[in-house]
Amino acid sequence: MYSAKVMDHFHNPRNVGEMDNPDGTGHVGNPVCGDIMEIYIKVKDNIITDVKFKTFGCGAAIATSSMVTEIVKGMSLEEALKISNKTVAEALGGLPAVKMHCSVLAEEALSSAIDDYLAKNPDKNTDALRKLHKTQHAHSEEESE
Repeated sequence: MYSAKVMDHFHNPRNVGEMDNPDGTGHVGNPVCGDIMEIYIKVKDNIITDVKFKTFGCGAAIATSSMVTEIVKGMSLEEALKISNKTVAEALGGLPAVKMHCSVLAEEALSSAIDDYLAKNPDKNTDALRKLHKTQHAHSEEESE
């Protein structure tokens, strides 16, 4: 059973659509369930000023995509890199165990968009961001095992 917040974000997703000239684009998919997520970010002065998503998938995939965009808008890249799948799931009031992979995809899509931004802007890729990002990737890999 889904929480009222999951249902709200599924029926009324926030920040849906593509973005013209994004500063970073993240693309992830799960071949087992077929969910595909794309997240686009705009960054100014190390702050995510705008974020949009396109998701092909189940209701939980759409809800987690919508929620992660709501959470990170206005955050610094450092703060956004600390967003975990558990943060997304908790913000939605929880997810059924069989749908937790959707929150992992939302975390990974966001991380991928930040990766893309940092790759395009090596001057913005500070030592602190690199270290935080490396730590976050190691943490995500441990949780997916």
